[in-house]
Amino acid sequence: MVSRTGRQLQRYDPTGCRLVVGCIPYRFRSSSKIGKGNVNEQVEVLVISSQKGQGMFFPKGGWELDESLEEAACRESLEEAGVLGTIEVSDFFLFFCELGKWSYRSRSHDSTCEGRMFPLLVTQQLDLWPEKNVRQRLWMAVDEASEVCEHWWMKEALDILVERLSTPRIQNPSTDSRFE
Repeated sequence: MVSRTGRQLQRYDPTGCRLVVGCIPYRFRSSSKIGKGNVNEQVEVLVISSQKGQGMFFPKGGWELDESLEEAACRESLEEAGVLGTIEVSDFFLFFCELGKWSYRSRSHDSTCEGRMFPLLVTQQLDLWPEKNVRQRLWMAVDEASEVCEHWWMKEALDILVERLSTPRIQNPSTDSRFE
């Protein structure tokens, strides 16, 4: 597989804003899910370097016309970070659990972008991936990642992921007292 290049299939909103999508790849340090302790002690996130090696952030890129948001997010994670995984789906509704949507100014293209981020629970880390020769990847604690991440909007997405992972999940609304 090779990385997609060019902007021929790139999506833009009606005002000309480029639509960007990405993931925060994460894994649990042990076989147990979040329990005692905090998320920072139990979860690691994967950050990648820019192609020029200046700065670290999460995989992201253009949302293209021939793919869904979720497909684009997974493609970017594969191309840039060499990981495969599962994007979280809501327990009650059949939709993917986007971490949020942010408007930001692209430094490299001097334009406005709309960025969306998703959580990606990593199931496989590849030894070879399309951008292996131009990027570094590094697993680190949540606090560390927040410090090194270059983009404010990705830091906000990370905060939302941490909050989501810290909140007990409702398994069955019919037996949960919060729904009585």
